[in-house]
Amino acid sequence: MQIIVIGGGAAGLMAAVTAARIGASVTVLEQNDTVGKKLLATGNGKCNLTNVKQEPAYYRGSEPLFAWNVISAFGLRETLKFFTGLGVYTRNKNGGLYPFSEQALAVRDILRMEAEHLHVKLKTREHVQNIKKAGLFQVTTQSYTYQADRVILAAGGAASNIPGSGMDGFHLAESLGHTIIKPLPALVGLRGTGNYFTKWAGVRFEASLSLYTNDTRILTERGEVQFTDYGISGIPVFQVSRFAARALDEGQRVLAVLDFMPDFTVEELLVFLENRQEQCPYKTISESLIGLFPQKLISLFCTEIKSLAELAEKLKEFPVIIREVHSMEQAQVTCGGVFTAEIDSSTMESKKIPGLYFAGEVVDVDGCCGGYNLQWAWSSGALAGRSSAAEAPS
Repeated sequence: MQIIVIGGGAAGLMAAVTAARIGASVTVLEQNDTVGKKLLATGNGKCNLTNVKQEPAYYRGSEPLFAWNVISAFGLRETLKFFTGLGVYTRNKNGGLYPFSEQALAVRDILRMEAEHLHVKLKTREHVQNIKKAGLFQVTTQSYTYQADRVILAAGGAASNIPGSGMDGFHLAESLGHTIIKPLPALVGLRGTGNYFTKWAGVRFEASLSLYTNDTRILTERGEVQFTDYGISGIPVFQVSRFAARALDEGQRVLAVLDFMPDFTVEELLVFLENRQEQCPYKTISESLIGLFPQKLISLFCTEIKSLAELAEKLKEFPVIIREVHSMEQAQVTCGGVFTAEIDSSTMESKKIPGLYFAGEVVDVDGCCGGYNLQWAWSSGALAGRSSAAEAPS
C-alpha cells in the first residue's frame, strides 16, 4: 500500500506515522525545507498539545458535530497514549497539556524521529502542484510525479506568516471537485471603529466580552483582554473572532460589548461605586476608581460621565464597533476549508474521490485557544492515517 501525505505539519506527521505503523509505505511531501515548521510556533513555542477539557463546543465549523465525531474516535486518551509512547511527559497548565520541556521543537523532533524509524520518506522542498486519479493517484510537484494508492491531503491552512501557509491545500481539494467554505482568519485580534483606541493601548485587563452580529448575541467569553491602538485582542477576543470574521464577510453588523465588572449586576455595581465615594467623599468620580482600573481606562470611562449611574452602565456595557478582523497573516488558524459534508467523519475519506483523505487545517474545522487545534490535527491525522492504510476505497 503506497500512501502519499501532502503536508508535513502536525496532522500530516500524525497521519504518516499512524499509516506506517499499520504497514503502509508512506511518503510525505513537504514544501518547506523541514517538516513541522508551523508546529514550532504553537503555544508561543511551547506547544499546547491538547486540553483535559474536551467538549463539542470547543470545535467549530459549518457542521460543528463533524469534528466531535472525529475527536471521539481518537481523543484525549489516545493522544496522551501516543505521545507518552514516544517519550513525551506532559505538564498541566490550567487544563492545557504541554511537553514537560515546554519546547515545541521536542514534539516536532519526536514525530520526525518516529517517522524516520518507520521508514517514512520525508521529501522536503516538494511543492505539490497537481493531483489526478487515473487508477492510481498521480501527485505532481515541481520536479517529479509520484504515484500512490491513497493520498492524504494535510496541506494546512492560510493562517500565519510562517512559510508554507497559504491556499494551496484548498486549491488542490477544489481541483478534485470539493466545495471550499471560504477561508477566513480565526484566533485573531479585532479592529474597531473609533478614535479612542490610542488612549487605552497597552492595557491588559480581565473583562467579559459579548459578540453581537446584527444585534443578536452570538457568545460571551471572559478573560484578559488586551487593549490595542487598533481595537482589542487577547484570548477572549480570539475565541469569538471566527464568528466576527464570518459575519463581517457576510456584510453583517458586528459589535463587541465589554463588561469590566462581570461579577456585578448594574444595580450591585452602582451600590458598590456609591459606597466607595461615601468612604472618601473628597474624591472625584475618576479619583474613586483609582485602585479598580488602570489610569488609561479611568480616563476613558470618565469622559462625558456626569453621574455614578452613567458610569455603572458604561462599565457594564462598553461597546466596540468592529469593522474588520486582523489579517490572515496575523491569525493563528483558518476558519473555513473543505466542506465537511463531503468527508466521511468515521474515516476522513472523501465522499467524492475514493482513496482521498483529509486531515488538519485544510478541513472546515477550527478549535478554540487552548490546544484544541492541535487536538484536531492529532485526531484527524490519526483517523486518516489509520483508515487509508487499513481500508479499501469505498
